[in-house]
Amino acid sequence: MSEYVAPLRDIKFALDHIAGIERISALNGYDHAQRDVVFSILDEGARFVQDLIAPLNRVGDLEGSSMSGTDVITPTGFRQAYRAYVDAGWGGIDFPAEWGGHEMPKVVGMAFEEMLTAANFAFSLCPLLTFGAIEAIVAHGSDAQKATYLPNLISGRWSATMNLTESQAGSDVGALTTRARPNDDGTYAITGSKIFITYGDHDLTDNVIHLVLARIPGAPSGTRGISMFIVPKFVPTEDGSAGPRNDLKVVSLEHKLGINASPTCVMSFGEDAGGATGWILGDENQGMRNMFTMMNSARISVGLEGMASAERAYQQAFHYAGQRRQGRAIGAGANSLIVDHPDVRRMLLTMRANTEAMRALLYRTAMHQDYASYAESAEDRAWHANRVALLTPVVKSWC
Repeated sequence: MSEYVAPLRDIKFALDHIAGIERISALNGYDHAQRDVVFSILDEGARFVQDLIAPLNRVGDLEGSSMSGTDVITPTGFRQAYRAYVDAGWGGIDFPAEWGGHEMPKVVGMAFEEMLTAANFAFSLCPLLTFGAIEAIVAHGSDAQKATYLPNLISGRWSATMNLTESQAGSDVGALTTRARPNDDGTYAITGSKIFITYGDHDLTDNVIHLVLARIPGAPSGTRGISMFIVPKFVPTEDGSAGPRNDLKVVSLEHKLGINASPTCVMSFGEDAGGATGWILGDENQGMRNMFTMMNSARISVGLEGMASAERAYQQAFHYAGQRRQGRAIGAGANSLIVDHPDVRRMLLTMRANTEAMRALLYRTAMHQDYASYAESAEDRAWHANRVALLTPVVKSWC
């Protein structure tokens, strides 16, 4: 089975002709993101994922993540690879410099995310959820919350999760039963359980920050009465480091078909000491609206996962078709390579065409995100923001 090779030629073509990287770099705020700089970054990113991340794909699938007591252990090599990811600064590629990011355009971050996801889907899911949490805290967090969490999340020293689903509620988020009881010091005591929590715990980072949907006493029923809370695995100290263990734990790992290296956790809050300490993110009863900031980021990333998986599948199919001999192609002798059969070529070309179409849609959407942030006029920024809103569900559902 062939290893992943980053399709830099196709990525750079999409950046040039679909996203218009030179026009994006002319925006006020992206003048440091010149085309040659961007392409050099992606060249290095390709080497990083090919040399360090892709080889762990098979290892992770065979070993999977496991539990030791209440701690989650990732497969062999994941910790070292994640440390290299943090040290190289890949987690902050398109986030604000104010909080330690490199403030490259969103489309550049998407190009690297494509390579990371195609190289090792399971590994990439840890940064994916962290990216969404960063967006949510930037949009809805207080100054103190931003100062505490953003530098650690953008650097990758801490990771984050999205806690929505409960076993009795399923996709009906408004039926959640997790509670948030106000404490005298402005914090909340969180009690309840959540399921399907991607990277709910692991040994890659110093802390795991959970964004949890819960209901405050007296809140309206349904989604109108949901609030969102920051609930860290370790409560941060005044200097921003990870402090005492919070009252939360992993009950079990979900049994899944595929992505075995990604720990999908059943989480319990407040089981041992009466409540995990949490801080409200945004206003009371606005949790569902605020969570959509994180969810929309994740929707685009899920669409990207489809494209990255298709790229990896195409590469492996093309490699196989160039090795496997069967039948006799038109005008050839016996035992032709199957790539010489017209119908196999048609299938391969269809795979490639679909992958390139997905990449075009995704990079175009990221282009609109960049213009929504840095276009010259408020009118132009609003137009591009509306285009992002239109394309986000299309990206997720089609890709």
